[in-house]
Amino acid sequence: MSRLLEPQLVLKERYRIVGPIGQGGMGAVYRAEDLLLPGRICALKEIAPDSEMAPEALTQIQEQFRQEAGILARLDHPNLPKVSDYFTHEGREYLVMDFVPGYDLRELVEQARERDEHLDERQVLRWADQLCDALAYLHSQDPPIVHRDIKPSNIKLTPSGLIKLVDFGLVKLLTSDEARTITVVQGRGTAAFTPLEQYGNDDGHTNAQSDIYALGATLYNLLTGRPPATARERFLNPAVLIPPRNINPHIALNVEQAILQALKLHPDDRQADVKIFHKMLHESNIPHLLTPNPQEDWTSALRANLPLGGVALTLLILAFLLTP
Repeated sequence: MSRLLEPQLVLKERYRIVGPIGQGGMGAVYRAEDLLLPGRICALKEIAPDSEMAPEALTQIQEQFRQEAGILARLDHPNLPKVSDYFTHEGREYLVMDFVPGYDLRELVEQARERDEHLDERQVLRWADQLCDALAYLHSQDPPIVHRDIKPSNIKLTPSGLIKLVDFGLVKLLTSDEARTITVVQGRGTAAFTPLEQYGNDDGHTNAQSDIYALGATLYNLLTGRPPATARERFLNPAVLIPPRNINPHIALNVEQAILQALKLHPDDRQADVKIFHKMLHESNIPHLLTPNPQEDWTSALRANLPLGGVALTLLILAFLLTP
């Protein structure tokens, strides 16, 4: 874990560090004052690569960071914090964005649980409207941008009531050469909100449906007060996913069905895009055809992992034939 910057340190003769907001394996996020715009508070996301990496790898990380930072800086959406600057300082890369005040949605879920209550569905759907709009905007970029780490703790409710998808550094650019690209400011997600295709180091199947899964898991958490069973748990035992209405009977049927389809293990079984997911959240006449089918999820999971299963079967046959 990298060394934290000291408070009062000034970067780029402009940003004075106030203190850390959070820290991870490759860097940290800091609260900072903008000395050129008195009174403005910003968030600095730091990427600190391992100093023992080969020079070629470090160069690739720097180039990839600048490519992604440049794309993020061009984005403009009310539910995304604005990226205003990016720079390098003493071998570390920095992304400067708006500091967003307010509670994150994980805190609001915990507060409701302490009161032995559930968050109001109408309010949650208003938040979902804003999140869907932000994701539709990201997915429509060229190249499309997939967040890959949507979860309640990465979503803030500002004092004005606006929702912000705050951990804006955690993205994945879908480019034609992504198999050969090191993605610097991406996230791996949190287990309960991470789809099966995002496990491990294989990013080849990450797409907009990965964000739809994470958004469905987030709404499940907001409406029930608990996270859904992880994709890995469900792959081993589909029955561990408890339908949301079994926990909170006040959830509308169409909302439950939209969430459960978003949580399908195979990406092809989820909504084709976030606009369809959004529409389903507000349609009360959806047929029961989307009611969860554990056998269907199991079949989809097998289909998604068929190549791996074939390799395993081949190895078993070879082992049998070679055993004296």
